[in-house]
Amino acid sequence: MSSSSLESTLTRAWQGRGLLACALWPLSLLFRLLAGVRAALFRRGLKASVRLPVPVVVVGNIYIGGTGKTPLTIWLAGVLRAAGYRPGIISRGFGSSGEAVREVTPDSPAQQAGDEPLLMALRTGCPVFVGRVRADAGRALLAAYPEVDIIISDDGLQHYALQRDVEIVLFDGRGTGNGWLLPAGPLREPVSRRRDFTVINAPTLTPDLCAQVGGAPVRMELVAAQAEPLLAPGQGVPLAALAGKRLFAAAGIGNPGRFFAMLRAAGLACAELPLPDHHDFLDQPFAQADAEIILITEKDAVKCRQIKQLRDDPRLWVVPVTAQLDGALAEHIVEKCRGSSIA
Repeated sequence: MSSSSLESTLTRAWQGRGLLACALWPLSLLFRLLAGVRAALFRRGLKASVRLPVPVVVVGNIYIGGTGKTPLTIWLAGVLRAAGYRPGIISRGFGSSGEAVREVTPDSPAQQAGDEPLLMALRTGCPVFVGRVRADAGRALLAAYPEVDIIISDDGLQHYALQRDVEIVLFDGRGTGNGWLLPAGPLREPVSRRRDFTVINAPTLTPDLCAQVGGAPVRMELVAAQAEPLLAPGQGVPLAALAGKRLFAAAGIGNPGRFFAMLRAAGLACAELPLPDHHDFLDQPFAQADAEIILITEKDAVKCRQIKQLRDDPRLWVVPVTAQLDGALAEHIVEKCRGSSIA
């Protein structure tokens, strides 16, 4: 079985407690035990963890795959800057080459930096560093940018080797799936794990969804008002203006269906091409696409702009999204950061 078909099979199985999920359930108990022991070792100081000299805010998820962490991190950087902070961002940099710590700038090659860190560097203007060891990335960032007074750790929830002051756990409309841990379910940790704030990226917050995730969740909405040519960033037109054209939509993100649903909600009818998360686009997936306009995500656009055949394709248009959250959450996060006790 190919990796993509295996992923599809597991994704379907994780939405219920069918035969495959039940067969894998004993392994999920072992996974839960090992995850719990690992977390306890860090908590009790038996495994080393590093505290940076500035507050650290972690944005992450326990549901494996994409839930919208990058838009939330971009929103958070803006919130902290508006509150007077000078934020920096660290990330593992999935899709980046090598293990060494490196700075990500708007001109960094996507294959070296990773698509999400590159997008965050472009959208936030913050210093962004990637590295397998988040503490090393944080120290390198602070050494290069001593004016930075708060760090956002993107997708670092399970990276307990770096101490944190605020944890934000993000879910989407899938909630907790079947509620089981890997490999029987989609969860990396039990939903009961502690956190400071819970955010759900979903059109509405139903009582059932809120009960699943716990933690008095706040809704996040990803808003897309326009599309802009890949060749001409910033020269956008309203999405509604594209209605009636021959449209094709592609997404190489953790949950492509969410992107397609957003376009449908805007009144657009598109042929849809879901691609694997962090797809590199070197296989020229649009060569045979019969479309006037091909709509792609910002995360995919940072890679397409660096591939000549795609960069010069006038059919490619990007759909930027902006995270919108309750302003009270921003105030609570800032208040929590200002109350942090830093070594």
